[in-house]
Amino acid sequence: MTTEKRREREIEEMKELILLAASDIIASEGFDKLSIRKIAKKIEYSPSIIYHYFKDKEEILNNVMQRGYKKIVSAVSSLKMEDSSPEQRLIQMTKNYIEAALNMPDEFIAAQLNQSKSALKHTSSLFKGASQEKKALFVLYECLKEIYKDKDIDENTIELTTQMIVVSTLGLIFKLIIEKDIGNEQRERLINFYSEEIVLRIANGNTFN
Repeated sequence: MTTEKRREREIEEMKELILLAASDIIASEGFDKLSIRKIAKKIEYSPSIIYHYFKDKEEILNNVMQRGYKKIVSAVSSLKMEDSSPEQRLIQMTKNYIEAALNMPDEFIAAQLNQSKSALKHTSSLFKGASQEKKALFVLYECLKEIYKDKDIDENTIELTTQMIVVSTLGLIFKLIIEKDIGNEQRERLINFYSEEIVLRIANGNTFN
């Protein structure tokens, strides 16, 4: 390994250490309590070292949010179900989204409840046009479009339906995180019923007219 490559690897390892420390602080104390000084203390370096790798706290926060959002996007967009119906993909997509969120419960709640501009840049989903700007919403929107391909349903209604599914799914995720002692069997029953029944009812509600 050349000196240059070794240096690049060391930089990436240090960045990873800083971001993991930031994620831990956000998960345990919330976004508002994140500071360069706390990160430095956690990784046992001086605060000035942090600035060698990130411009400021905002850049660290953006990186943490992007990593979390990528996990969600990956959960809903990496489905290998080419031969399945859009309804089956919608069900699996919903389950994957819930499981991805439950795998990072503290970080997920801290991000979703944060009202700062930096956080909302990644978590907002209710503005008009969100289904075209947010990749995770776009995947869901396209799935719904396929369900409605033989129906006369306008794009605005499809986006609103996309947003309502996202919002209702968030509600279930929050409750599953808060009521974490209900047991795996009940947890799975709730996720399956919601994904296989409720989400499809929301989606199919537009086809009754």
